[in-house]
Amino acid sequence: MATEAVITKAATASSKRLPAYLALLGGIVCIAWSAIFVRWTDIPGPASAFYRMLIPAVVLLPTFFFDRRRPPLDARTLGIIAFGGLFFAFDLAFYNTAILQTSAANATLLGNNTPIFVGLLTWLVFRQRPARAFWLGLLMAIAGAVVILWADLAHHTQIGLGDLLALAASACFAVYLMVTEKIRNSTGTLAFLRLAMISSTLALLLINLAMGISLRIPDGRTIWAILGLGLISQLGGYLFLTYALGHLPATLTSISLLTQGPLTAAMAAVLLGEPLSLAQVLGGLLVLAGVALAHRQRHPEDECNI
Repeated sequence: MATEAVITKAATASSKRLPAYLALLGGIVCIAWSAIFVRWTDIPGPASAFYRMLIPAVVLLPTFFFDRRRPPLDARTLGIIAFGGLFFAFDLAFYNTAILQTSAANATLLGNNTPIFVGLLTWLVFRQRPARAFWLGLLMAIAGAVVILWADLAHHTQIGLGDLLALAASACFAVYLMVTEKIRNSTGTLAFLRLAMISSTLALLLINLAMGISLRIPDGRTIWAILGLGLISQLGGYLFLTYALGHLPATLTSISLLTQGPLTAAMAAVLLGEPLSLAQVLGGLLVLAGVALAHRQRHPEDECNI
């Protein structure tokens, strides 16, 4: 009877997480489009990052008047959300610039080395050591990324500025993911996104002004690409992702986001004319296998005493 109770409880927990997994999948697909949209713009990376945040921030702002289900947020919570939004602004500024200076697949893979930073920060800062399956899956996923990167380095002989910017973006995104996970238990999805996007938009505005980057939008496909960035990659992608982070650990979520690499590589081959090499195919398979292995880690809600 005790064993049946354990199985029943685990099945119930898994069924409750199903919407979170579906949301995570939707977020990955939406965010994978970001590299394509950035390539289709004719403006600098920080400028497209600014509009990527401005558009959904404007769309979500009116929801403040209808989202009254939770009590007002205290100053500490507001500060933590703003802190996360600041690091997300740096993530986008670095990542969008990286996409314009290296291949879309390479920037996406290096920009999604976030699990390394999330796993280490979770362990070192919060003293929460990830499960063994996470580390094994991470090693396999990173091995896949290395295969793809190695093939790219064969053409460049050294890591370029775009590669370094993508790595910096992954570190900043790790901080954003951890802040989101910690604060989502006491903050609704819409409330968090509104505040995070507003703080990111303001930070990106200051970054562009400080760097003397023009925010003028040229005519043509840039307008549509910016709308795609704001509405699909950001609003749609992070509505899904923020919901998932309220029900799944940041370690699991961050390693799942590695699947953007193979997906973006395939999309870039079709839409940007970037050939998909054998190394990218093999590396992509390793990434997907690593993600599958990482998903085998046990969740606290699945565990109970017999």
